[in-house]
Formats: sequence, C-alpha cells, structure tokens
Amino acid sequence: MSWRRSKLALVVACFSIAIANGAGSRAVMAAAEIPAWCKALPRPEYAALQRVLPNEPWFEVYKVAPQVFAIYEPHQSEETISYLIVGTKQAVLFDTGMGIADLRSVVRRLTSRPIVVLNSHTHDDHVGDNWQFDFVYGMDTDFTRSNAKGSREDAQAEIASGEICGELPKNFNPKSYATKPWRISRFVHDGFKINLGGRTLEIVATPGHTPDAICLLDRANGLLFTGDTYYPAPIWLFRPETDLDAYVASVQRIAALAPDLKLVLGAHNIPVAQPSVLPRLVTAIEAVRAGKGESKPEGADKVISSIDGFSFLLRAPSASRLK
Repeated sequence: MSWRRSKLALVVACFSIAIANGAGSRAVMAAAEIPAWCKALPRPEYAALQRVLPNEPWFEVYKVAPQVFAIYEPHQSEETISYLIVGTKQAVLFDTGMGIADLRSVVRRLTSRPIVVLNSHTHDDHVGDNWQFDFVYGMDTDFTRSNAKGSREDAQAEIASGEICGELPKNFNPKSYATKPWRISRFVHDGFKINLGGRTLEIVATPGHTPDAICLLDRANGLLFTGDTYYPAPIWLFRPETDLDAYVASVQRIAALAPDLKLVLGAHNIPVAQPSVLPRLVTAIEAVRAGKGESKPEGADKVISSIDGFSFLLRAPSASRLK
C-alpha cells in the first residue's frame, strides 16, 4: 500500500503491467495515463540541491551535506528517501528503500567504505534492500524481528495501480516482488553510537509511528535524520502498531534538539527542512489531539487532520482511542 498517500493521490488513471515471455519473464510498465501525484514532480525544492549520478534511472541521488547523500525514489508513490552517511572508516546507510532497484550498486558508486545498514523503522518501504547488505543493525523489538522475516502482501501493494510514475527497472519482475528477509547482525538501543571515522552518529529512539522508530543524530554536524517521525507530507499515524502518546513524547524529545541543529532530513518527498519545523510539529500534533484544526474523513476508518501546514493521517475517532 502507499504508506505516504491515502486517497490523497486521486489517481486519474493507472499504469498497466504487461509480462513479456521469452528467455525469462520481464516486467514492463506500459504508460497509460499518469497518476495525479506524479504530475506534481519534479518537486521544486530539488532544484536547489546538488545532484550526483545523474544517469541513474530509478534513483535520484543528491548531496545534501558534506559526505551525506539523499537517495530518492521519485518513481514510486512513497517517494522514499534513504541516506548514505560516509566517514573515513565506514558508512551508514540509513534505510534501504523499496527494494525495486539495485540500491547496493548505487551505494558502491558513492563510496568504497564498508557499509552498515540502520533502519529508521521497519515498514516495507524502508527495508526493501536490507537483504543486499552483510551487516544490518536492528532495534531490539518484536516488531523489528517480525518484519525481518520479509513480506509479500505489503510489497505487492506498492506496485498496484497508480503507484508507479514512469517505468519500472528493466529486470524487475512484479510477479515475484516481495520484501526479502534479512538477518539482523546486532541489536541496538537508544543512545547507541556508531563511529564512522571522523563522524559519530547516535540513535535517538522515537517510538510512535512504529515501536522501532528512531532518528539518527549527527551532533557535530548538526544533522538529524528523522525517518517517518517527521517528513513534509501527511504523517501516517493510524496503523495498529502506532502509539500516539509515544509519538507525542518522541517529537517533544527531538524538538528539544532543534537549537543545536542545522538541518532536519526526513524520509519522504523532500530531504531537507529547517530545525524550526520540529517545535512547530509538537504544537501541531498536540493541537490536533486537542480537537483543533481541520479534519476530513479519509475512507471508512481514517481522518486527515491539518493545522499550521502539518497534516496527520489518523484513525477515525470511532476506530481509535483518541479523545
């Protein structure tokens, strides 16, 4: 399913998948009419960023800070963004995206350093290429362990009608597409630090969106990678694993870091935001929970609640414990 869009996309028409049989089955996305969300691309904010590897067909890669690369997937409706953060000894890959294209080959074009993977959380759109890497950190939660087994249903929904903008990669097979299982090399926890050589990253546990949600803090350089705790689009807080009380506590925690930050880097749509967004996020979610702002039904059991430029996709009151 599209984690980032409920019917917000208002898909005008969809792409059709045709399978050509020959030496092997190959997926071809035949462009019919363009989904409405796709028509908004490219997002204007990217014009100010330095693009690298411009000939990469599926990913768009941007240098957003010294030795920090945003790896963006604009051809799928999640518009997921993973980050490669490079030190002198090793690099962290913060999320591995959809698993639709070969992320490892892209990363290897950006650095020759050893790679360790760390996920902002383990929804399918952030762990798709975990299996490609030898060393993967994981938060010590049952949610993480369960998702490490992989899944097919969620992955298949990501390539359903209206979810793809343009062509899928040449060797991609939609029939077999699934989130592949991966091995957790080491369990980590709040406050755990990763020394990359000349750069140290610190895990900030931010449960709420999921039980294993984290942010990643580069104190020395004033960078906070927020995963799905913050991104500039409707923030999804309706799923069974979501804990709204924990989410509010988490955004309060990261908002306290704002005075020492230079950039906030979220996991969808646009990779950079100013730190001032974090205290405003706290005010917005607290206001929405107090019944302020504008709310509109979104399907049978969800609502979109909006205030001060923020939107949250929540369970409808009848389907939740919200007051």
